[in-house]
Amino acid sequence: MEYVYPAIFHKNKDESYTITYPDLPGCISEGKNMGNALHMAQSALKQWIKYLTDKELELPPATEPRYIKKKKTDYINLICADVKDTKAVKRTVSIPKWMDDKAVQSRISLSKVLQEALTERLA
Repeated sequence: MEYVYPAIFHKNKDESYTITYPDLPGCISEGKNMGNALHMAQSALKQWIKYLTDKELELPPATEPRYIKKKKTDYINLICADVKDTKAVKRTVSIPKWMDDKAVQSRISLSKVLQEALTERLA
């Protein structure tokens, strides 16, 4: 699922950036420069959303940037995070017996092979 939240970027004296999310108290990150700050902002958002969803906590709605109070020197940027639900689900699949025998003999994880194949196919 894709989430978009506004982040406040504050430029520090050493030219690094501190990133905060007004709608996600405690979700804070830093970046050495603008490119790194954008990467770190997205990473922090993904981790925060993953934490909230794993704990089955409600995600707050994103505030429109025009309603966010910030310092004159700060700026707001929308950050997008694509968070995938990685919880395992059980599925019943059928394969030929000879294939199953070979997989067992070779100590191949069918789950891992299926995940890798689906990742490649869906990418």
